[in-house]
Amino acid sequence: MLPNDLLKRVLYVDLTRRKFEVRERPDLFDESLGGTGAGIRLLEEECPAGADPLGPENPIIFTVGPLVGLYPLASKTVAMFKSPHTGNLGESHAGGRSAVSIRLAGYGAVVIRGASAGPVYLVIDEHGAQFRDASALWGTRSSYTTGSVLRTREGGSGARSIMRIGRAGEQQVSYACVITETYRHFGRLGLGAVFGSKQLKAIVVEGQRSLPVADRKAFRATYDAIFKAATQSPLMKKYHELGTPINVIPLDAIGGLPTRNLQAGRFEGAEAISGEALAANYLGRRVACAHCPVACVHLAALRIPYPNDPYFYKTLMLGYDHEPIFATGSMLGLADVPGMLQVMDEIEVQGLDVMSAGVALAWATEALERGLITPADTDGLPLAFGDAAPYIEAVKRIVAQPTDFYRALARGAEHAATVYGGLDFALTFGGNEMPGYHTGPACHVGWLAGARHSHLDNAGYSLDQAAAKKGQALTPEGVAESLVTEERWRQVLTSLVVCLFARGVYDRETTLSALAVAGFNWTAADLDRLGAETLQRKVAFKQREGFDFGALRIPARITETPAPAGPFDEAFVRAALAEYAQRV
Repeated sequence: MLPNDLLKRVLYVDLTRRKFEVRERPDLFDESLGGTGAGIRLLEEECPAGADPLGPENPIIFTVGPLVGLYPLASKTVAMFKSPHTGNLGESHAGGRSAVSIRLAGYGAVVIRGASAGPVYLVIDEHGAQFRDASALWGTRSSYTTGSVLRTREGGSGARSIMRIGRAGEQQVSYACVITETYRHFGRLGLGAVFGSKQLKAIVVEGQRSLPVADRKAFRATYDAIFKAATQSPLMKKYHELGTPINVIPLDAIGGLPTRNLQAGRFEGAEAISGEALAANYLGRRVACAHCPVACVHLAALRIPYPNDPYFYKTLMLGYDHEPIFATGSMLGLADVPGMLQVMDEIEVQGLDVMSAGVALAWATEALERGLITPADTDGLPLAFGDAAPYIEAVKRIVAQPTDFYRALARGAEHAATVYGGLDFALTFGGNEMPGYHTGPACHVGWLAGARHSHLDNAGYSLDQAAAKKGQALTPEGVAESLVTEERWRQVLTSLVVCLFARGVYDRETTLSALAVAGFNWTAADLDRLGAETLQRKVAFKQREGFDFGALRIPARITETPAPAGPFDEAFVRAALAEYAQRV
């Protein structure tokens, strides 16, 4: 038996009938490898056109790839669904242990259909799925508590993963996330809300199988080469030492760090919230995803004194990365690190996507400043850039939704702006809130055009920074060509499923060698075909659900605030989008 034999099994779970079945799907994985390639094919099969994202017909699909459990940094799970946040493709990736757990349970994919009549959680292992009552967990205030209870109930052995939602998912906030292993997330596009609509509180996955290889000598040689490249490359060393927050100071220096709802590209508090400052003053420990030697996950230790007791503290351990720092730091004008971390913590407790939550709050703050909303709308909260306390309370209200305003904000910045005004400074791209870069036109085109409107679709910000450094002018044609080329290759990596931090490690030659050991005799041409076809399928699914490149709203703010790559206008962005659409 080769490891790809186990990969070709798909577990189908029916929440409505509380039944499951396992099917052999060699056709699926022979064509797609796994990951995003398999995920979009399953989504085409399972999700009917026009499906209600919060209805029982919207599936939840998890997929892994042929290198998971075999090689370092192949440690991501892909989730596919119809997004309640954008109304089209929902795709989110998470690290932690979920990928290895699914693989060692003997599956290449898990498909969850229907909706439960009452709160439930699933336990998935090599024997299938068990349905457990989650009534006592439903309504639990903290996502941390849910994780703790499930660890006690379902200790498991081998590789065990726990995915769960917080109150935001139960309340079907459109950008609710799914938390896995406490510090990792299926963050973007509202998978948590889909869980909540199905009354699915959590999934526990236990895997104890082994993955045999046909040629142990070839496997060892390939493994050692990948391990060496991963642990000795300067890029991976950077991620281990400071993690992605190393980007804060360089972006601020060039004017590319979104600040106060992108009213500026530089933040006077950048040094205080930088990766260097957090490591020096708050770093508690580093942790790694399963089968990863890099350990890029940095945890801050924050001591909060109890009221009226100077000697006792509550210590919070919080995962921090560049995007949470941007979303709850510079975007909200917060240089107060304890305050910023407490905003992050409340977002985690409630189970929200941190990027969408931070950008939505930044829009709300500016809308309040401009008089588009009133203190009555905010339930009396004086939202103000630089003041953490009202933001902490506002996060709770996004979930509790005591007013019409918070009910609107629970659907994202774009929806709230259509109700209250301020679309020109609502920083969403295809309906998804922006990441932490304002480097020039390429990054914004990349988010608008990218399959999941994410900075992880393509690195447009790299194009901007390279052009700025060389003093070269970008063209719409050049931007579109570069973005499409890179996004196609990223479909290959996310079909494997390889962490995109390791994209410099898994070049074509290394990827083909690793696949051969895993039992896939693919060629470079096969990989190119897979990348192009997977991207086309994603775009086709989006268009089936109403997506239109020509109808994308371009936030006026991105052309008004100076960017490192120089000035650009809406016409440039529209031209690049048209070129992108033709090339896909």
